[in-house]
Amino acid sequence: MNPIRVVVHGALGRMGREIVNALCQEPETRVVGATEMKAPADHLDLPDGSGSVPFSANLDQVLAECEPDVLVDFTTAAATLPAARTATTRGVNLVIGTTGLSAADVDEIERLVTVGGVGAVVAPNFALGAVIMMHLANIAAKYLDYAEITELHHDRKADAPSGTALNTAREMVKARGRPFLRSSAAEKAFPSRGETVEGVNVHSVRLPGLLAHQEVIFGAPGQTLTVRHDTISRECFMPGVILAVREVVQRKGLVRGLDALLGL
Repeated sequence: MNPIRVVVHGALGRMGREIVNALCQEPETRVVGATEMKAPADHLDLPDGSGSVPFSANLDQVLAECEPDVLVDFTTAAATLPAARTATTRGVNLVIGTTGLSAADVDEIERLVTVGGVGAVVAPNFALGAVIMMHLANIAAKYLDYAEITELHHDRKADAPSGTALNTAREMVKARGRPFLRSSAAEKAFPSRGETVEGVNVHSVRLPGLLAHQEVIFGAPGQTLTVRHDTISRECFMPGVILAVREVVQRKGLVRGLDALLGL
């Protein structure tokens, strides 16, 4: 079987560099091209020493030259939709981990892949532990009546609350089938109480020294339950990215979240 051909959109970003490195180490994948908004050269040297690949700010040009199977995009919401339009027009599958995408953005990506006859995996978090954390939170949501979420990220993160926190709150309410109960303090509009998402108060922390962390705290008379995930380094996202790249070439249409690929 030939390796899956991949172009990385935003290859010089913090996640982009990690993704290029991970794909180069995986026998089943091959980086064949890369893009960056301000590409400093017309080629990108691969970190495993296997050579260089076409590199440009012009995504359409790179896709035409490299003919990839998959475009991996962990850039920004403003850059992802134009990239998705370009890629699907050329019959390229998508793996998207961009944060800050709205529900309408994801619906638009679903429309694009349907029209283009390709597949896409769009997930708020590619860390397998984080996906399991959300799964466990969904189980607990059925039995405990009060819940709040605290998410902590590095100070360069552009959006708040995080996509993972938003998705966690929505899925918890969906699994529960009814709104969470709210304490008397939560009913008051205190600025320190965080943003209310699906009836769950979500608190966002942005500080240097943090990477990505989230805890869901459930409360009930006489007890609490905390489910927490900590990201120590960005390499934790790579098994999820590799899984998505492998799976997306075998599917048509949109897959929302890694839980579907993990059978959760």
